[in-house]
Amino acid sequence: MIDPYLPDNGNFGYRVSRYELDLEYKMAINRLAGAVSITAVTLAELRSFSLDLSPALAVSKVSVNGKRPANYKSAAGKLTITLAAELPAGAALTVDIRYNGSPRPIRTHWGDVGFEELSNGALVAGQPNGAASWFPCDDHPAAKASFRIAVSTDSPYYALANGELLSKKVRAGMTTWTYELAEPTSTYLATLQIGDYVRHKLPKSPVPMSAVLPERLRRDFDHDFGRQPQMMKTFIKLFGEYPVDSGYTVVVTDDDLEIPLEAQGLSVFGANHCDGKRGAERLIAHELAHQWFGNSVTARRWRDIWLHEGFACYAEWLWSQESGGPDTAEWARRYHQRLKASPQNLLLADPGPADMFDDRVYKRGALLLHALRTRIGDKNFFALLQNWTTRYRHSTVVTDDFTGLAANYSDQSLRPLWQAWLYSTAVPDL
Repeated sequence: MIDPYLPDNGNFGYRVSRYELDLEYKMAINRLAGAVSITAVTLAELRSFSLDLSPALAVSKVSVNGKRPANYKSAAGKLTITLAAELPAGAALTVDIRYNGSPRPIRTHWGDVGFEELSNGALVAGQPNGAASWFPCDDHPAAKASFRIAVSTDSPYYALANGELLSKKVRAGMTTWTYELAEPTSTYLATLQIGDYVRHKLPKSPVPMSAVLPERLRRDFDHDFGRQPQMMKTFIKLFGEYPVDSGYTVVVTDDDLEIPLEAQGLSVFGANHCDGKRGAERLIAHELAHQWFGNSVTARRWRDIWLHEGFACYAEWLWSQESGGPDTAEWARRYHQRLKASPQNLLLADPGPADMFDDRVYKRGALLLHALRTRIGDKNFFALLQNWTTRYRHSTVVTDDFTGLAANYSDQSLRPLWQAWLYSTAVPDL
């Protein structure tokens, strides 16, 4: 078992470095036909291995290093491939798979995740284990790879995936969009967004920023999301260089979405977050901050989810202060009172799968960071954050990596602070 929070996810025996996806999606009938080429290396002697794949998708052809395997079978969310001959440890592994089906979300503790039909389009919301709903993969955050994603869909529609748009080709009523994502990325952060969208660039941003959205939402977007370039500037100053070379894109779907979601180099919001009232700015800051905390620096196991959500939540408070709202100390006071009044049975360092996305993880994580900042001072605190995002850029981390690094920024032991906030359930005084 790779992660007790998701005992059925992740696979042993190999490490993937790249996925190349060629997809064709027919909107009217929700039909996906795909071919994936997976580049990997064996970590042990290998006679058989598995990939995560939704039962909604059927495999029609498999080859490994150009040869047909002895056999392959799909069952219980796994595609298991048995080789004709054993491969030694350290061997190159190229796996080519053809598959098709009517994709649907994967049912989880946390609701439906993965590939989802919209009223006039589709989206992928992959966190935490939805990648297998649209391609065979090693679906665990510790397994990072680069991606090339080519998607063909009916020509009126806009298709968006992660990374830089390399080409757009129209042929016989279908358009093929090809994207390249060079940065090593966890599978849950790969995404596909299809809709009746237009793209426009945001002016005056320190990195390329775009919006992909229905034309009808354009005016409200310009107001509601209008401060994103300043937000980007602020976060680069506080957290260090923006980690994705192709820039940052915000998608707004034509449908309402319960919550926005992050993907590598982009974020996805619903039409309800774009209403002309600028009511979602807290969420806009939160999703942008995930590009550093979560997407670039990623928790190796889900128990350390506070390293994503605590930091993104604290970024909301930092932006509030920067943009003339309540300051970080005021937010800390408010949420500290709320946490005191909530059940005090959550262990931040290991909240358990059921509470992985509990709001207390977000707020307690942010309060820990505020307590740390108070203890070590602003200069040390922001130097630590920049060191963290630089040192672990596009890699994976555990809580001990952060506490270990923080020790270099304090002249007294931080152990009592970690014990109180991370390893005890009672809410400590602020």
